[in-house]
Amino acid sequence: MTSENQKSLVGIVVSVAVGALVILAGSDGSSEVGSIAVFAVCGVLAYVINWAVFVPSNIAKTEHYFDLTGSATYVTVVAIALLLSNDLDARALIVGAMVFVWALRLGSFLFRRVRRDGRDGRFDEIKVDPLRFFMTWTLQGLWVLLTVACALAIITGIERRSIGWVGIVGIAVWVAGFAIEVVADRQKSAFKRDPANAGRFISTGLWAWSRHPNYFGEIVLWTGIAIIALPVLSGWRWVTLISPVFVTLLLTRVSGIPMLEARAEKRWGDEEDYQRYSRDTPVLIPRPPQRQA
Repeated sequence: MTSENQKSLVGIVVSVAVGALVILAGSDGSSEVGSIAVFAVCGVLAYVINWAVFVPSNIAKTEHYFDLTGSATYVTVVAIALLLSNDLDARALIVGAMVFVWALRLGSFLFRRVRRDGRDGRFDEIKVDPLRFFMTWTLQGLWVLLTVACALAIITGIERRSIGWVGIVGIAVWVAGFAIEVVADRQKSAFKRDPANAGRFISTGLWAWSRHPNYFGEIVLWTGIAIIALPVLSGWRWVTLISPVFVTLLLTRVSGIPMLEARAEKRWGDEEDYQRYSRDTPVLIPRPPQRQA
């Protein structure tokens, strides 16, 4: 077994173990179907869906359905949570709708992008190695579970409270984050569609305020859902606050910003315009563009 395969195997085991711990914590105070916590049903389903789609994707050596599967997993998991949980209130229904809107919008956006580009460069080496490819799908199952943990805690929890001012603040934060993500993605798509921008980097609109405004919006919207969850968390369910922390660490330390920054540096690092843009524009948290002297 190669070192890469050993790392993949370790990654699979760790991903499943971490997911199992979160499922155990989130199941504390969860509605039940039979004698099984609804939170646990949803957590296991997040992995099963991705493993099921991995099989034909591995045979075809394609990543075309990876992002679409991620979105479908979010929608399915939350739908099952809503169907199986007891005494749904406004908080649970609003959060469920938020996840649906976010997942459907992002999934369709990413799927169209892969169809347009013909491939996703992240998978060029991974998809030809079954074990590494399987690890990627397993990580996506963990990604879904950890990201949606707060939302599942709200929906499946047996404790219900009125939405209150904390919930209203959380909704406002989510709306702001979602708007930033949508606008940033649309601006970048429009930029790429213009033939005059072929091979260039975007530095206009929200991208003049941040080098990764879409990721900033992503972090903000999941933070909003965590805020909405605060009044109904208790016991081990506080562990589900890992959701915005995980999203932040994933995007800023693992597969988001580091990967894109390295790719940009390799492509445009020698250009004076990019050096100026990189120097003057925050990597994540937006700031008004600096005026040139």
